[in-house]
Parts: sequence; structure tokens; C-alpha cells
Amino acid sequence: MNVVAQFSAGLSALILIAVFPLEAFLIERPWVQRFLAIEPIGLENVRLWSFCIGARNAIAGVATLIGLWIVNYGDLAAGTMIVIISCCYMLLSSLAMGVADLLGYWRPRGGSVKGTIASSVFPAVALLAIAV
Repeated sequence: MNVVAQFSAGLSALILIAVFPLEAFLIERPWVQRFLAIEPIGLENVRLWSFCIGARNAIAGVATLIGLWIVNYGDLAAGTMIVIISCCYMLLSSLAMGVADLLGYWRPRGGSVKGTIASSVFPAVALLAIAV
């Protein structure tokens, strides 16, 4: 696996891990709501989902880092497969966020655009770099 793929996958993983505490534990803070582009209205009703999404993202981030470790210190094929699966999860879940926005589930509508683009770029780059 080349350096571009490893860097992009690793950066994606670190971002997901870093955002986990914001989604899971600090979602009621105004600066977190601004950062995540969400409205505070009805926040108590989505705390469960916010925690679960944050945890799933952190798990995907950790899995990616484990895959990268295996690539470099273990079995290249097995590590690459773990990284591919993790990056596919990251990319598809990010695109699902964009679809949810298109369906009008995001408040304010269009609020997910920056997050969708930002969370899609690195896993997409990693997958493309692995493919070539």
C-alpha cells in the first residue's frame, strides 16, 4: 500500500477518533453544535443516536489504524483488506449523511455539505490510491 493511501486512511481514522468525544459526550456545547453544523433544538431526543454514531465512527477509525499497523508490520493483504473495508464504511456513511440532508432530515437543510465533503475526501483518496 502506497504512502498516499496510508496517509489518507490514517488521517481519516484520526479525524473520526477525534470527533467521537464531541458527538458522544459534548454535543450539548454550543461550540460543538457550531462545529458539527447542528441546531440545539430537540438535542435530548437524538443523544442516543449521536453517541452511537460517534462510537461507530471511532470503531471505524481504530479498525483503520489496526489495518495500517498490519500493513506495515504483519500481513500486507490482510491489513489492506481491513483498511479497504474501513474506508468504504467511512465513505459510504459520509455519503449517507449527504443523502439524509437531501431528504430534508438535516436541520438546517444543507448543513451537512461541509461535513459530507470533508469526511468523504480522505477515505475516497485512500481507496483510489489503493486501487491504482
